[in-house]
Amino acid sequence: MPEKNKDIIEEKLFNIPLTSAWIMPIKKRTPKAMRVLKVYIRKHMKAEEIAISSEVNEALWRRGNEGVPRHIRVRAEKTKDNKVTIYLVAR
Repeated sequence: MPEKNKDIIEEKLFNIPLTSAWIMPIKKRTPKAMRVLKVYIRKHMKAEEIAISSEVNEALWRRGNEGVPRHIRVRAEKTKDNKVTIYLVAR
């Protein structure tokens, strides 16, 4: 069984501000926050393929469409095949 750690070439922690999602109408805030998250990771990790873990997805949707958090702390891992996976950092 191959180890996952050998495939990871870069790992970073980010505190991503989601305040730009709050300028959207109430029912569009969480989808906007998902887009902001992907754009931020794409810019800072220089990758096109981004996968969001279910933990991050649940954290953004926890309070529904209207109650997006102001920021979210995540860990991004980049693999050899230039794919980035985003995980939630426990507080």
